[in-house]
Amino acid sequence: MTPNPNESSLEEFHLQVKRPVVSEKPEKIEIVYVNVFIYSAYHIFALYGLYLSFTSVKWPTIILGIILWTLSILGTTMGSHRLWSHRAYKANLPLQIFLMICTSIACQLTSYNWVRDHRMHHKYSDTNADPHNAKRGFFFSHMGWLLIKKHTEMKRLGNTIYMDDVHSNPVLMFQKKYAIPFMGSLCFIIPVLIPIYFWNESFVNAWNFNILRFILGVHSICSINSFAHLFGTRPYDENIMPVENIGVSLVTLGEGFHNYHHSFPWDYKAGELGNNWLNFSTATIDFFAKLGWAYDLKTASDAVVEARIKRTGDGTYKREDIKESDRGKKQKNIGL
Repeated sequence: MTPNPNESSLEEFHLQVKRPVVSEKPEKIEIVYVNVFIYSAYHIFALYGLYLSFTSVKWPTIILGIILWTLSILGTTMGSHRLWSHRAYKANLPLQIFLMICTSIACQLTSYNWVRDHRMHHKYSDTNADPHNAKRGFFFSHMGWLLIKKHTEMKRLGNTIYMDDVHSNPVLMFQKKYAIPFMGSLCFIIPVLIPIYFWNESFVNAWNFNILRFILGVHSICSINSFAHLFGTRPYDENIMPVENIGVSLVTLGEGFHNYHHSFPWDYKAGELGNNWLNFSTATIDFFAKLGWAYDLKTASDAVVEARIKRTGDGTYKREDIKESDRGKKQKNIGL
C-alpha cells in the first residue's frame, strides 16, 4: 500500500515513491479544434480590446482590469501553486476562500485540475507525462498543450499523483462542482457588468477589454512553462531545464525564479529572494502571515541552498547579488 504523506512532506513523499518509467516515444498530435477556435476567438477579442484601450475605454475600466489581473495572478501563484500544489504554507478558511475566488477570476482551470497538472509537472518534469513538457518546444510548453489531446503517458500516469488532500478540501471541491457558473460569472460576466452599470461603459469596450485582461493573465502564467524553462540561468541545478528569468517574475508577481523553485519546491517564496518588488506574491503571503491568516511558512535554509549551489549549480550564482534583507524570513527550515 502506498503511504500517505504527512502535511509537511509532500515533495519528499513523491521522491520516495518509485517513479514509473515514462515512454519518450513520440506520438501523433491530435488537435482539439474546439479549443483552437475558443483561444483564437479570445485573442481576436483581446487584440480589439487592446486597440479600444487606447481609443475609447474609460480609465475606471482600465483600473478595474489591472486590479482583476493582479488578483487572478495572486490567486494562481499564492493559491493553486504555492498553497494547494506544494503546501508550502497553510492558510485559514477566509484566506482559502479569497484565493479560490481569485483563481476563479483567472479562470485558468479549476484549482483541482491546476494542482493535479502541476504535481504531474514536478513529478514527471520535462517528460511526456509532463502536461507542458518544455522538450516539445516553446510553443507547446507555452500554449500548444492547451490545444491538443493529452499525451498517452500523461493519461496513463495521472493516477499516480497524490490528490487526497485536494479531495478533502471543501473550498476546492466547491469550485470544482460549480466551476462553469461560478468561474464563468467571476471571470466573464461580473467584470463586464460592473463598468456598464457603475460608469456607463459600453458593452463592446467592457467585454473586449475584460478578455484582454483575461488573456494577459493566461500568457503571464504560461510564460512560466515556456520562458522559465528555456531562457535563463541555472545557478541552483544545471541538470534540470527550469531557469531563473526575471522577466517572468515581473509578469507573474514572483514565479520566475524557476530553477530555485524546482530545486526547492516546498519553499513558500518560490525563489531565494524574499519579500521584495520582484516577488509580490511572497510579500502578499507575508502580509497575510502578519494577520495570522497564513502560517507555517516553509523555506529552505541558507546551508541547504548553498550546498545545492556548490553541488549542482552552473556557476552563475553570485552571493553578493543577494542582499540579506531580500532573502526573506526563515519560518521553517527543511531540505533534502
